Amino acid sequence: MPVLLALFASLLWGTADFLGGTASRKLPTTSVVGVSQLVALLGLVPVAVLAGALDEPRAYLLAGVAAGVVGPLALAAFYRALSVGTMGVVAPVAALGVVVPVAFGLAGGESPSGLQLAGIVAAVVGVVLASGPELKGGGAKPLVLAGLAAVGFGAVFLLLAEGSEGGSLGSVVMTLLTMRLTTVLLMTALMLATRRFELHVRRSELPVLVVVGAFDVGANAAFAVASQSDLISVTAVLASLYPVVTVLLARQVHGERLVGPQLPGVGLALVGVVLLAGG
Repeated sequence: MPVLLALFASLLWGTADFLGGTASRKLPTTSVVGVSQLVALLGLVPVAVLAGALDEPRAYLLAGVAAGVVGPLALAAFYRALSVGTMGVVAPVAALGVVVPVAFGLAGGESPSGLQLAGIVAAVVGVVLASGPELKGGGAKPLVLAGLAAVGFGAVFLLLAEGSEGGSLGSVVMTLLTMRLTTVLLMTALMLATRRFELHVRRSELPVLVVVGAFDVGANAAFAVASQSDLISVTAVLASLYPVVTVLLARQVHGERLVGPQLPGVGLALVGVVLLAGG
């Protein structure tokens, strides 16, 4: 069951990324992030109630709030990168946020495993190969945005891990809930401060954003449950495969084609992500 849940989380995350990036091609990124995160928040409230997590010790608060500030910035950069760049390249680059917790561990005196070292090499080579044609075509902007998103996602990984240090499902759920609540409150405050009360979302566009938010919170819940098993090394690797879903959807729906060294580059980058997560 944990393996299936991790694969399900990967499927939901990859689909949410594709839909969010596609929506950002027509809508302001802030609208996509704002609506989808509000939906995610509303979805997490009943999960927290059913899990009995509301009485959880408040050790998660600081990490959850920090993640709620960093997370939407990373997500906005990611969606913008997906909207202006090649999804098949952007998604694997952003997925390299897993490097951040690895680097943090190294700075704290941890020694990388052989798999992690191989993953770093594969990821670097893969990104260089995949990025080459994009840079030649003047596509530096989406790669820079994807890089910023990767750093932000990596920081969120660390913050969520810190908030969930108790190891209980309740601490995981409340960290995620605090993160989403902070994001929604922050975006509401920005709207009030700038007097921009419109999200520029038509009624016909709402269902896609609802799906993005629902899939995001569903993936979080699936992975949270899967991570409680003894197969965390396996579930982490399987959940990190979500860029594959985004790449395949972009190819099928938008007809994206990777040229020259991009295909092996994306493949190497994904291998690097898996090795880093599994190391």
